[in-house]
Amino acid sequence: MNERGKSDNSVVPAKLPNKAGGPVAEVVEGRGLAEGNTARPTHPGRSAGRGVPSGLDRVREAARRDKEARFTALLHHVDQPRLWAAYVAINPKASPGVDQVTWDAYGQDLRENLEDLLRRVHSGAYRASPSRRVYIPKPDGRQRPLGIATLEDKILQRAVVEVLNAVYEEDFLGFSYGFRPGRNPHHALDALAVGISERKVNWILDADVSDFFSKLDHSWMERFLEHRIADERVLRLIRKWMTAGVIEDGNWSETIEGAPQGASVSPLLANVYLHYVLDLWADWWRKRHTRGDVIIVRWADDFVVGFQHLGDAKQFLRDLRKRFAKFSLELHPDKTRLIEFGRFAASNRRKQGLAKPETFDFLGFTHVGGKTRDGRFWLRRITIKKRLRAKLKQVKAELRRRRHWPIPEQGRWLASVLRGHFNYYAVPGNIDAVSAFRDQVRRLWRESLRRRSQRHRMTWARYGRIAEWWLPPARIAHPYPSVRFAARTQGRSPVR
Repeated sequence: MNERGKSDNSVVPAKLPNKAGGPVAEVVEGRGLAEGNTARPTHPGRSAGRGVPSGLDRVREAARRDKEARFTALLHHVDQPRLWAAYVAINPKASPGVDQVTWDAYGQDLRENLEDLLRRVHSGAYRASPSRRVYIPKPDGRQRPLGIATLEDKILQRAVVEVLNAVYEEDFLGFSYGFRPGRNPHHALDALAVGISERKVNWILDADVSDFFSKLDHSWMERFLEHRIADERVLRLIRKWMTAGVIEDGNWSETIEGAPQGASVSPLLANVYLHYVLDLWADWWRKRHTRGDVIIVRWADDFVVGFQHLGDAKQFLRDLRKRFAKFSLELHPDKTRLIEFGRFAASNRRKQGLAKPETFDFLGFTHVGGKTRDGRFWLRRITIKKRLRAKLKQVKAELRRRRHWPIPEQGRWLASVLRGHFNYYAVPGNIDAVSAFRDQVRRLWRESLRRRSQRHRMTWARYGRIAEWWLPPARIAHPYPSVRFAARTQGRSPVR
């Protein structure tokens, strides 16, 4: 939309391949988000604060009102205040890109640098830089490739993503959670727990897309973007980022497919791609083909689908493989499983003389079918053991590096580690695992302090006082899923 709100020269109709309709419910169908989640005014950057005028409200309203509109004038929303807010939102300690320009160095002449960047963007002289390829270890021992963009590319990508979010947040379906404003992993975990507990779910498809970010088809990506974006300047920027290439060991290589994992624009591109390839199709499929309940929760390329009937689950999996093949994607053969799981899985398997139901992992938790004291079904979420071991190994290595730091500095650092762990993993039913993590950290710290000297005086009594002073106790930090999920969806459910 233009600044005057006229739609005749900024929005033109275009037919979507699968009509999305209005904002769709979350995993418990019929429930939308609570008032004020995605409908609140957009400000130029997270740190800009309330009261900063935004021209995106009319874009959002047009996207909400007309699901077939294409936006021809978006780049003018990328202005200096939005670039400034994007710069402020970047972690000052983040690794630099191929140009080695750091956050502090760029900020020395911030106004001039942003003015120059804005001029190049709007004149068409901007050129995207290649990403710097690095690898980080995964819990399974493999290496995950990351593409580190230059600081200037990060700034511009963040600003463009904020503008595009005004359009796509009105299109994305309720069961899509990954890397979206106002949503975090625990919202997805809550929705999954409520869906399994309150719907007739007997079978779980635990799915993972194989090498998703490296297999994004650029031609399909452009076609998907063009369903909503008709501003050629914005599309040209995205093409530049997708084809800028990567530099590894000083050598440049072309990127003819995929999106650099780690770039600010990649999560949005991934959500757009899967919105058309998976979300709209899955929502259409369950309305047309299923005989019972179906729930869906997706976080980026990791998603879980629950079914009432085994026949529906098997047919969905077959059709999904065909659907993915059309768009150059495939399900990971080792990480994609169809298992019996739910309120009645244990009793059904016991009647057949089978073992206990299998478990599945999602967003850092192993999901286990348990029971409350009065015999009711209870979905327990327990820290994945591999994640726990990997984190303890990292803590041990850091303690070795910080061994000769003063005890108060070590204590403050370990306290921050524990608080971060508790803030994510301390969910109801997982107190044993988070307590065990604290106990292991406590043990590792004592071993590290005892090795500071062969003539140490670190007795159990002395260390106990130190640990009690610095290490916070393990406490549950999250409400039950049904409580938080109900709070997020209140007042918007037609089934109440």
